[in-house]
Amino acid sequence: MPLGAEVNGKARSPHEHATLSMKTSEFDYNLPSELIAQQPLADRAASRMMVVERATGEIRHDAFRHLGRYLHAGDLLVLNDTKVIPARIWSREPAVELLLVEKIGADCWTALVKPGKRAKPGATLQFEDGVTAVVEGETDFGGRTLRFSGDMESYLAAHGAAPLPPYIKRTTQPLDADRDRYQTVFARAPGAVAAPTAGLHFTTDALEQLRATGIGHTFITLHVGIGTFRPVKVENIEEHKMHAERFSISAAAAAAIGGAGRVVAVGTTVARTLESCGNVEARDGTTDIFIRPPHTFRHVDVMLTNFHLPRSTLLMLVSAFASRELILKAYAEAVRERYRFFSYGDCMLLL
Repeated sequence: MPLGAEVNGKARSPHEHATLSMKTSEFDYNLPSELIAQQPLADRAASRMMVVERATGEIRHDAFRHLGRYLHAGDLLVLNDTKVIPARIWSREPAVELLLVEKIGADCWTALVKPGKRAKPGATLQFEDGVTAVVEGETDFGGRTLRFSGDMESYLAAHGAAPLPPYIKRTTQPLDADRDRYQTVFARAPGAVAAPTAGLHFTTDALEQLRATGIGHTFITLHVGIGTFRPVKVENIEEHKMHAERFSISAAAAAAIGGAGRVVAVGTTVARTLESCGNVEARDGTTDIFIRPPHTFRHVDVMLTNFHLPRSTLLMLVSAFASRELILKAYAEAVRERYRFFSYGDCMLLL
């Protein structure tokens, strides 16, 4: 079909044609498994940082500690203050592993369950401390809806584990340590089942040092949900559907963003939140926005982000912010330079 052809009676632009024709396989790259970070660094701020100039395609290698060298007085870091809940739990009878996804009522949660055959609708799961859960139904993402009885807050505090991504495969670090390190130092709004990982590099001291040079920061909240775990299973990326996630922007944050010299989105979760808004203003809502090329960013000028999985929606998002070709070039160089990938890995600054 020629560019500009009509679809359902409406003219289609060349950009729209390009979007419809993009394939998941176009966002693939080779990653040696040993580059997937299995442990966090002892020092949060010790990560390496690849610096990518979108306008020129220049790629430099630096350290996260030097982030301030690339920012200017008047720039504003926008951080996601969601707090990861200890959402991975295990029932005693029958033996099932659950990943709590979203609280949908006073006692109800949606969850991923494994193995699903032991948690069919109508089943009752027995947990420690007298907690039980009745499986009430199935969800549209292959999970279950469960109604719990008992003190879930106390149960999670005592028995829940950090919901580490499935590519972290080890048992050498205590679960309590992960509950601290798979969490930003500024986390304060419980509700996420995955960390906003670009924020994991920051320390309180780092934020204060940046503030002292005129680089401010503010917080928004997006509770990272099941979309983080969902692979893109379709070849035409237009057919992929994102899971909705809850977000909140305060009046103070909206005002700070509106008055910023440049908006520096710390992570894809911040970018998704801001780009979900026509105008950035105080609001609570949900978003299922799927950002992929050729999205035009309205609110984000600079992005700090970790390295993302091949064929993932997050790789598609950063490819929209820079370009697919530049991002894949940068990722190939990151592999050659032995960067650490994914949640506990190094970061990339897109200028």
